[in-house]
Amino acid sequence: MTVAAPLLLLFFFQSAPYDQGMKALEAQNYPAAIAAFTRAAAAAPKDYASHFHLGLSHSLAGQHAEAAAAYRKTLELKPGLYEAQLNLGVALLNLQQPAAAAPILKQALAQKPAEFQPNYYYAQSQLATGQAAEAETAFRAALKADPKADDARAGLGRALLRQDKRAEAAELLRATGDGDGLLELAARHEQAGEAAAAIAIYEPLAAARPDDAAIRERLGVLLMNNNRAADAIPHLEAAVKASAKPANRFALATAYLRDKQTPKAAALLEAALAADPKNPELLIASAGLQRDQKNFKAAAEHYWRATQLKPDSKEAWTGVATMLLSLQNYPQAAAAFDKLEALGDPTPGLYFLRALAYDKQQNYKAAQGNYQKFLAVSGNKFPDEEFKARQRLKVIEKELARR
Repeated sequence: MTVAAPLLLLFFFQSAPYDQGMKALEAQNYPAAIAAFTRAAAAAPKDYASHFHLGLSHSLAGQHAEAAAAYRKTLELKPGLYEAQLNLGVALLNLQQPAAAAPILKQALAQKPAEFQPNYYYAQSQLATGQAAEAETAFRAALKADPKADDARAGLGRALLRQDKRAEAAELLRATGDGDGLLELAARHEQAGEAAAAIAIYEPLAAARPDDAAIRERLGVLLMNNNRAADAIPHLEAAVKASAKPANRFALATAYLRDKQTPKAAALLEAALAADPKNPELLIASAGLQRDQKNFKAAAEHYWRATQLKPDSKEAWTGVATMLLSLQNYPQAAAAFDKLEALGDPTPGLYFLRALAYDKQQNYKAAQGNYQKFLAVSGNKFPDEEFKARQRLKVIEKELARR
């Protein structure tokens, strides 16, 4: 959340440049104020008020780095000046330096512990540095000073959320309409596997922000993964229209496939691959589509290209191996199964299919070893394949005995 400077002024009778600067400030002519206070500070370098108002002018002009430098000079000349401490802390927050802001804001808070601003900005610094419990305390103190401050209520909601106090956080975030905080809450629900709760947050946010491709994409993916592909498609189509990046196209193509709109999926994947031909996820998805349409040669080619781009992809190597097996290219299928095993954590199916590849080549010794490995790890979970393996082992043992 972007914070605005408190804009605290100090009033002194000063020189002509100083008076000119004050008049420019009142007129909201910040460039003129900066120029006048720069002259005033140069004429009286130990006058902390000139440096303070120079910092204030920079703050109002959105020049936070220059403002911070002027406030630091003010504090050198007048240590402990509350207004300079508070404004320096806010300038550092605007510069995305919450760790540097925190100790300065804490000093300001110590001077005025019951006021809204030092509590609120100190809470922001704590929230940004991961000190959620400390932020909660400060936000509560800020709300005690100003119970109607929605920014503080939203900040408290985020502080509670980051302590996984989701129920209370959700109430505050919804009450304040903090869309970004609600997105964070939805992400927490996703991480906890609570898809329904996440969807309930994303749906109204998507209605309120129909052009936000990220929200539409997240909602679409969640709906698709919860067996609601038809509901997901409008959101994913909107995401692709707003941002036709490969991830969005891939998600929409997957939704089309799950909703049995195969021609649309094929056209979208083809367009996505044309735009990003070295994307292994797109290649794997396209290969799966080709496989389902019995185009095993095209599927094998896409899976193979994916393995060259992502050599550690078990999904791609499994696709290569099974497609080669379907194409009766048994030597290369066996080699692909070897690569898959080398990637670790081999499945029972790997041994069974590799046994078939060797069996078809009449390499009975290798086939025997793989059938035996399959039976050793299958655990009676694949009764049909286990029956076939035992029958083939009997035949292979007789064949080997004759040799």
